[in-house]
Amino acid sequence: MLVTTTGDGGVPDGSDLALELQEHRAHLVGVAYRLTGSVADAEDAVQEAWLRLSGLSERARAQIREPRAWLTTVVGRVCLDRLRSAAVRRERYVGSWLPEPLVGEVVDEPLDAVVRDDGVRMAALVVLDRLTPEQRVAFVLHDAFGLPFDEIAAVLGVEVAAARQHASRGRRAAAAADPPPRVALAEQREVLGRFVAALAAGDVQAVLSLLHPDALVISDGGGKARAAINQVVGADRVARFMLGLTLKHGGLGDARPVLVNGDLGLLRQASPEVSRRITSVVVRDGLVVALYDISNPDKLGHVDFDGPASDGPASDGPRVAEAG
Repeated sequence: MLVTTTGDGGVPDGSDLALELQEHRAHLVGVAYRLTGSVADAEDAVQEAWLRLSGLSERARAQIREPRAWLTTVVGRVCLDRLRSAAVRRERYVGSWLPEPLVGEVVDEPLDAVVRDDGVRMAALVVLDRLTPEQRVAFVLHDAFGLPFDEIAAVLGVEVAAARQHASRGRRAAAAADPPPRVALAEQREVLGRFVAALAAGDVQAVLSLLHPDALVISDGGGKARAAINQVVGADRVARFMLGLTLKHGGLGDARPVLVNGDLGLLRQASPEVSRRITSVVVRDGLVVALYDISNPDKLGHVDFDGPASDGPASDGPRVAEAG
């Protein structure tokens, strides 16, 4: 959970200040998660905003005309620092990097609200991760949350014209990447159900018929779990890769359908053959166009892996129709 109390020097529960922060909490978590792709970093950024607000004198707080905008600006600054640090760490990261997933019924209410936003779909976050920290902050704060450029310039420590340029470049990069829009859950259930059944049956042609020609698999093990180092691209290669994994891991009977950042995906418990993992599935034009597979344990600590197991027969794979 995020901030509620600060028993050693902060503002106590139930104060007007604490209630005011709570009012904006879902928005702030959404900003921070969309900026960083990290649940822990999002929580820390909102915590830091709280500490800075509670550390102000009453006179200074009285001069804040728009608390929501002030807090958003603070969160943006904290996230910018996190993004710059992350950019350095990524140079040493093993394999592909994917955001931390928001899975199923998220316990924290603000994250429940965040996960319904199209902007936190896994495909959208992967696109954002290709931007520079400055482009990402300017683009997200302006286009997604309506922060004016003078305030964004203050976050970035640049002139207003430079802030506009960062946002424009981010916008062009996002448009060029063209992440597929979210489709209805009913269509996702139908496509994912058929795809899982085809994998479980080892039916190569059936798997191929459900893959978009430009299908890809991106795996993130972070060097701490077995995962493909490079992206797997193209329907034929993805089909062979997924069928090989399914055979190697003894089928899909232990997988269960979950919501991953608002879209359907699969959760697998650890076994002798496979690490704990979350696989987000992206559907486009009635076909699977992307699979984002996350097995890095550092990114799954917040995920509840102890939910109800699928009651579908192991040979048939999980009952996707019951997800969502």
